[in-house]
Amino acid sequence: GSAGGGGSAGGRGNATGRRARLRNPFYPLTEESYGAYAVMCLSVVIFGIGIMGNMAVMCIVCHNYYMRSISNSLLANLAFWDFLIVFFCLPLVIFQELTKKWLLEDFSCKIVPYIEVASLGVTTFTLCALCIDRFRAATNVQMYYEMIENCTSTTAKLAVIWVGALLLALPEVVLRQLARDDPEHSGSAPGERCVVKISTALPDTIYVLALTYDGARLWWYFGCYFCLPTLFTITCSLVTARKIRRAEKACTRGNKRQIQLESQMNCTVVALTILYGFCIIPENICNIVTAYMSTGVSRQTMDLLHLISQFLLFFKSCVTPVLLFCLCKPFSRAFMECCCCCCDECIQKSSTVTSDDNDNEYTTELELSPFSTIRREMSTFASVGTHC
Repeated sequence: GSAGGGGSAGGRGNATGRRARLRNPFYPLTEESYGAYAVMCLSVVIFGIGIMGNMAVMCIVCHNYYMRSISNSLLANLAFWDFLIVFFCLPLVIFQELTKKWLLEDFSCKIVPYIEVASLGVTTFTLCALCIDRFRAATNVQMYYEMIENCTSTTAKLAVIWVGALLLALPEVVLRQLARDDPEHSGSAPGERCVVKISTALPDTIYVLALTYDGARLWWYFGCYFCLPTLFTITCSLVTARKIRRAEKACTRGNKRQIQLESQMNCTVVALTILYGFCIIPENICNIVTAYMSTGVSRQTMDLLHLISQFLLFFKSCVTPVLLFCLCKPFSRAFMECCCCCCDECIQKSSTVTSDDNDNEYTTELELSPFSTIRREMSTFASVGTHC
């Protein structure tokens, strides 16, 4: 009897050890280990660029007085969510891909899809808000904006974006469950997968709502997070570009620099939308395959398609600030000034008269930017703003 008890205890101990043990994805060297090295290297690059780029965008908007406009606040809000995706979700997804285990188990299985879908909602509503702001800038024929966005108005718009995105993504928490593979049937080491499965332990009302959402999730995802920002941005950008051309012909927008900057910012919003649409297409394809062709597609193919869609989401969060710095001259110059302020040589040069003239010209150009809603009369207060 004691021997049998010891055997059962030893069996439980071995099972616990197998459950707690993590496999090494990098050794021995096989085709899977080479793929693990590639995934790790790519994720490190995305993580580094995404963290630095999004932090730079937030730093520029928060630390420069003349960059605190409604559009720049929207871009900083978008950078915050991209930072959150790269900093929190990317390590958890890579850990699960390499070890086939979820680091925080059921919590990470629910929170990672929730944050990812919420970030799609934030991006969608932010792009729509940027298009509306661009249209307002194009229809205003004054040398400076008559409508000054105060802190309360900006906070209200950001709150609408946050609340809408977080509420629309809330059903993802109910749909996700952690599933463990059975090694006897799969023939491989046990692993954990996050699957779409509605728990029968939910209250009846929530269970019915979850079933309804699961049935409409495919087309809701496609319509709200892909068609809405794409079609709205294309339509609004075309109308805005037409307004800018009319203002340029009528010479009612002041000098040519202002008109060029408005056209540049309009193209920047379009480029951000194209990047977002390109990166979200595989996720929609993955949803369609899962809904209609899951029986004819192998599980390895489904896992690979899902991994590609997630990597493209991380890629979008990484490339968005880089694209903003490349296409938006005020942001690129503010970023270069941030970098130069860290160098002793640049700090010494900034004390000369030539540098002061350049700073005044730089500040004037930023005030001319359509992403800035500060009046020209307030340019004397621009020097009060701190640099990054």
